[in-house]
Amino acid sequence: MMSLTPSRGCLLDLPWEDILVPHILCHLPLQQLLSLQRVSKSFQSLIQLYLANMRCFDSSQIGPAIPRAAFVNLLKDNEVLQQLALQNCSDWLTDRELLPVIGQNHHLHQIQLKGCAQLSRHALVAISLSCPNLRRLSLAHCEWVDSLSLRSLADHCKALEAVDLTACRQLKDEAICYLVQKCGRLKSVSLAVNANVGDVAVEEIAKCCPELEHLDLTGCLRVKNDSIRVLAEYCPKLRSLKVKHCHNVAESSLSILRSRGVELDVEPPLQRALVLLQDVVGFAPFINLQI
Repeated sequence: MMSLTPSRGCLLDLPWEDILVPHILCHLPLQQLLSLQRVSKSFQSLIQLYLANMRCFDSSQIGPAIPRAAFVNLLKDNEVLQQLALQNCSDWLTDRELLPVIGQNHHLHQIQLKGCAQLSRHALVAISLSCPNLRRLSLAHCEWVDSLSLRSLADHCKALEAVDLTACRQLKDEAICYLVQKCGRLKSVSLAVNANVGDVAVEEIAKCCPELEHLDLTGCLRVKNDSIRVLAEYCPKLRSLKVKHCHNVAESSLSILRSRGVELDVEPPLQRALVLLQDVVGFAPFINLQI
């Protein structure tokens, strides 16, 4: 007689590559997936299969700091990464660990290397040669970035839409101009905290990047009013501009952008005066700013 008791299925009985990896495991935090490896040899094999097929790796999902050996082991078999974020590896990441990952992943379109100060220019050259479809790249506080490696990026990654070069202090106007001449699809650019950047670079960005939406010039002391006016003329899609600590940029140039609704990180002079007055005397008089 046939039993009416339903059989108890096991998670591992489901098709791994068709169901578990693309539709179930992808919704679990990476740290939990790594813990599953300790359950059994079967789970260990399943997680290894997932790691070899995952499209996005963000080191911050594992914890505040990921050990070097763990990073190497996690990505050694993966050749299909599309997004790579390694800011939590900044204390130890060198070319030795990064270059093999870049060399075997040619589909990367987003890379985050903020603060990875122990890399060298060879890392950026490797990225430019291996990742022709790269669209977003963060090199903030990577002072090893120089003009030659940036030229390689410009020559090979024409689809670039966002680049963060905050505090890349080796770069000067000439290098920035070359980049934007080659990468006209840029929508977001950060050149913050670089006293070498001036009007020449900003004007070239304006003329070469008509799709520009976000520009960060915080602390670019050589930027002046003239380039801001050019920016207003050539970039109709601009949505935000940061010019805090740009002491040579005045309201006379910013007012054009302000009137278009562009988000600025500095208040109008009258508003700043009211804030200072409130700090000093504890209150500010009511003034109709619409007049």
